[in-house]
Amino acid sequence: MDCPSRMPNIAVLNGEAHKDIRIKTDSAAHLGDAVRFVPVVLPEFTNLILHYPLFFSKDADTGAFYCGAMMGFDEEENLFLGKRAPLDIYRPLNLQRGPFFTAGNELAIDLDHPRISRMEGQPLFGPDGSASPYLDSIVGTMRALTTGATATRAFIDTLLQHKLIEPIAIDVAFDDGTRRDVVGLYTISQDTLQQLDDAVVTDLFRRGYLKLIYLMMASVRHVNGLAQMKNRALLDLG
Repeated sequence: MDCPSRMPNIAVLNGEAHKDIRIKTDSAAHLGDAVRFVPVVLPEFTNLILHYPLFFSKDADTGAFYCGAMMGFDEEENLFLGKRAPLDIYRPLNLQRGPFFTAGNELAIDLDHPRISRMEGQPLFGPDGSASPYLDSIVGTMRALTTGATATRAFIDTLLQHKLIEPIAIDVAFDDGTRRDVVGLYTISQDTLQQLDDAVVTDLFRRGYLKLIYLMMASVRHVNGLAQMKNRALLDLG
């Protein structure tokens, strides 16, 4: 995921201290959605497959693999924003969670996040201090991310065990004469998949992994659609 240009100001959410905070929930670049590759978790795959190319990448700090949805070709580029976005677009959970984080078993918030407001947006608490429906939905989102991260880690570990992850080269030429060579992404090795023993394939199927593997493989076709969106964006800028 593209790294933020600022350090977050994290505080554990408190009903009294943060009772007046509202959250802007629109999808917009200036609200933090300008990312070209965002981490995703397994429970999202059936929604993500409709629009996004899904790949693996490596965490810059740990070197560990993670799953992500590709949203652009350049730094801080999300081609699914504004007028180009499909009306029914699904936003990955890591974008839906907005300014929220987990701090142990508690919910925390980035007080300097551009989604924070005192005047507009969804309230976090009701007049009586109880959690708002929006805050309840965020708690559900964070829970889904936490459980999903564990399931995704197990999926990736299994793929690595069977040597099913390989680098992918994405080199795209655009109508303005420029090219983009996207590096650091990985996908499913179809050759290795075809050579797996029947017992391994059966195990992948029973664990639900075979379906996820084919979803990731099918999602690569969306790179062409993403390139077309980039072409239109370049023409708009020109």
